[in-house]
Amino acid sequence: MPRFIFAAIAALLIAPTLAQAQSSEPMTQGRVLDILLALDPDAAPSGPGIELTIEDVPLLVIVDPRSDRLRAMVPIRSTDDMSDDDLRRVLQANFDTALAARYAVAQGRLWGTFLHPLSPLQRDELISELGQTVNLALTYGTLFTSGALSFGGGDSPDLQRDLINRLLEKGQDI
Repeated sequence: MPRFIFAAIAALLIAPTLAQAQSSEPMTQGRVLDILLALDPDAAPSGPGIELTIEDVPLLVIVDPRSDRLRAMVPIRSTDDMSDDDLRRVLQANFDTALAARYAVAQGRLWGTFLHPLSPLQRDELISELGQTVNLALTYGTLFTSGALSFGGGDSPDLQRDLINRLLEKGQDI
């Protein structure tokens, strides 16, 4: 089973165990930490952030209560040797298959990121968006997807279909 599908299923399975964290109360730094500890018992606060691992992917979640913002970041690769085609592909994915999570470039790295106002964020939304952010890292170089729905209207479905067509052509003589 591909790891990004496993991550999505795991997020759905763990959600019922976090029922006590879901409420209409504003999300706080403490609630975020409780949710992240349920996802990874080894999650560790680090300054304004929390470091954890999901599906062997390191994740940094930064909580800024004064600005009412939350940011999740996953390092994917160095940008030093990214081609124009690589950069174009992540921008295409940002349009139609990355959805709530996005690819971003900063500090010489390609990142999977998720940004959201902190206080209105709900538990299930946080878990889903973290899963989508991790999926961007897991599917980089292949499907370039957050694992959720495809928005459509972009280039990704045709590019993904092109791969299938090429594979079918290679297998015609078998």
